[in-house]
Amino acid sequence: MVLSLDRVVLLNEETTTEKTEKRNIPSRGVPSSESLYLPPYNSNETRKFQDDNEVPTRNLWSLEEVINFVFPKKYQEKYHEIAVKFLILLTSKTKLNGSDISLFVSENKISKATFYNRVLPRLRRVGMIKIERETIVPLESKRKFRPMRISLSKTFGNYLMKIGDSWLAIVDDARSRQG
Repeated sequence: MVLSLDRVVLLNEETTTEKTEKRNIPSRGVPSSESLYLPPYNSNETRKFQDDNEVPTRNLWSLEEVINFVFPKKYQEKYHEIAVKFLILLTSKTKLNGSDISLFVSENKISKATFYNRVLPRLRRVGMIKIERETIVPLESKRKFRPMRISLSKTFGNYLMKIGDSWLAIVDDARSRQG
């Protein structure tokens, strides 16, 4: 349970009184749509990324291993599978338009609702893909349409690198003050 304290100041002609009220706000944790899966650093789910002296190794994780942090295979196997297939296609072409995406969904027999409402928004939210829309109004009709273009984005990597670099700086600073 999370408690929030709000300060209420009551004013009257003679005195000023302060009263503190407690409000209960139910905590249900971080919504899954806004979280990343981070298994223990020494588990079997992640390949070794540092040596015993905390120096990063030079090996890189595969696309499937990276997707596991966004859609953990252990908990969201179907989303994981769809995301891996989609990103393999996107990495081979770097940009996809609406017809390419539609073809991907139908060829792989993926539910449109799952793809467009679960997988695609999550990939966009974490910064793995960029979705752009162009508004087109044909001259012969007044009906507009907005074709979708999807491309790879570096935002996911930049975001995590900023977090990692900041933490490394904090640790280095703390160690340098001790030594």
